Amino acid sequence: MLLNNFFSKVYEVVIQIPEGRVTSYGAIANYLGSPQSARMVGWALNKVNTFEIPAHRVVNKQGLLTGKFHFDGVTLMQQLLENEAIEVLDNQIHDLKKVFWDPSKELS
Repeated sequence: MLLNNFFSKVYEVVIQIPEGRVTSYGAIANYLGSPQSARMVGWALNKVNTFEIPAHRVVNKQGLLTGKFHFDGVTLMQQLLENEAIEVLDNQIHDLKKVFWDPSKELS
C-alpha cells in the first residue's frame, strides 16, 4: 500500500511538469522527501501510460534519456521531447540547465 502511495505522489508531480521542460528522477524524489528514492521514481514511471503521464519529461541527473526503453520504440521519448522544442543530442538533453524544472522550487 505504501508503494502505491509513493507512485501516486510521483504521478502528481510529473503531470505538473510544463511542456518544454524536464526534471530528473532525483529532483522528484527530493521534492517528495525521499532523496534516496530516485530509482523508485523510475520504477513508478515504468508502470504508466506515457500519454496520460508525461514520463518523457523525466530524465536522469545528467539529462540522459535513460527511460527510453520503456516507451513504444526506443526513439519515442526523444521524439516527444523534440515535439516540445527540447533539443536532444546523443540521447541527452542539450542545455539541461535551460529547460530543467525543479519541483522543489516550482511547487513550493
